[in-house]
Amino acid sequence: MSPDEIAGLVTRLRDQYNAGLSRPIKWRRRQLRALRQMFVERETAIAEALAADLGKSPLESYLSETGLLISEVDHTLRNLTRWIRPESVSTPLALQPGRSRVVRSPLGVALIVSTWNYPVLLALSPLIPCIAAGNCAILKPSEVAPATSAVLARLLPDYLDPDCFAVVEGGVDVSTSLLEQRFDKIFYTGSTRVGRIVMEAAAKHLTPVTLELGGKSPCLVGKHANLKVAARRIVAGKYLNAGQTCVAPDYVLVHREREPQLLELLVRTINDFYGEDPKQSGDFGRIINTDHFDRLLELAKSGRPVNDLCSDREERYISPTVLTEVSPESPLMQEEIFGPLLPVLAVDDMQEAISFVQARERPLSMYVFTKERDLIDQVIAETHSGGLCINDTVMHLANHDLPFGGIGQSGMGQYHGRWGIEAFSQSRAVYEHRLRPDPPMRYPPFDEKSEEVTRWIMSGRPTLWQLIRRRLGLG
Repeated sequence: MSPDEIAGLVTRLRDQYNAGLSRPIKWRRRQLRALRQMFVERETAIAEALAADLGKSPLESYLSETGLLISEVDHTLRNLTRWIRPESVSTPLALQPGRSRVVRSPLGVALIVSTWNYPVLLALSPLIPCIAAGNCAILKPSEVAPATSAVLARLLPDYLDPDCFAVVEGGVDVSTSLLEQRFDKIFYTGSTRVGRIVMEAAAKHLTPVTLELGGKSPCLVGKHANLKVAARRIVAGKYLNAGQTCVAPDYVLVHREREPQLLELLVRTINDFYGEDPKQSGDFGRIINTDHFDRLLELAKSGRPVNDLCSDREERYISPTVLTEVSPESPLMQEEIFGPLLPVLAVDDMQEAISFVQARERPLSMYVFTKERDLIDQVIAETHSGGLCINDTVMHLANHDLPFGGIGQSGMGQYHGRWGIEAFSQSRAVYEHRLRPDPPMRYPPFDEKSEEVTRWIMSGRPTLWQLIRRRLGLG
């Protein structure tokens, strides 16, 4: 679309929002049910697009994308009335007689810009609370996953109201044109570098933003961890989607005494999950494009592979690989890996591991494997991360009642469940005061008596009975 066409589209959606089309609760529920229907009826078409872009199997596509979205829609429909209901709050005596409440109002027209690694989930998961909160939206899928972008552009207009929702495809030039428009909310998922660009563009209009970015999510394995369970859950979380997951364990810090056993178990688990030749496994995906393929092979030079590192550029395949003898200053430890390479670094104790994490940018997620409650409490108290998973990886994303979001370089703002409603709503303060009584002491000119009563009310929070007693001269 040209810049003029994009400007016209934003204006059209804003006109529909201002006309109130997206605000009725029944309309919101219809749109959410229609979106759910799309996931069910077009599951095959969506899975084929994901296989073309990322080599995902149909089951992985369901488990990590469409199945999660169906669950999220169902959860939203069950709770929507409660989440958007006005919330009564207390009203102090000085403001009586009156009542106070918080009303959640939709923001208006939103821009949702998604990324390529989970191109259906990360495009439509923010759209669910956007719809539920009563907004209109433009969705910009990632051009790096072209098959999925095309299928979303083709399918969504068949299910959602085209007067309130639109899909805009294209590259950087289209994204730039979109960011030049005035939106009421921008929701971006992607890299920290582009997140800064999005925030800078939003600042021109003072548009609120939610930034879901990335970072190097650490995994701490304590001296007393169950290593067999840890290995299985680390491998499952790391190599899902060929490691192209924003919350994948990026590196492991393991107690030095347990490192040899953990390395052995990680390699054995990879073989158990994907076979001797993971290239032939239907459960192991592919790198999104050759640029990322080349970047990953260059990063792999920073460590020594514990198992065989195999690759095929034509098929965009890199085997699930564990790396050791990795320097903390190496390129592998300076940027988010976003691929099937897992560095394992030994530490003398968990305090060293915690200090290692504290010295780096705050990650999107953090993982701890231990049986020690003191270590769990220490990690919670002394570290920062968007999310924390204990004795597992990635699975905190599946709980719609937990907020999901980053901190610092890994993002700002949260969503999922009612947190998504908050992201796409304004919590509006509403105070309603009765017309009578209307005591003259609140208005100028102020005399000594009115000042005395006002100060007493404001400072002491007296009860109504105390005011009556004072008025009657009883104390």
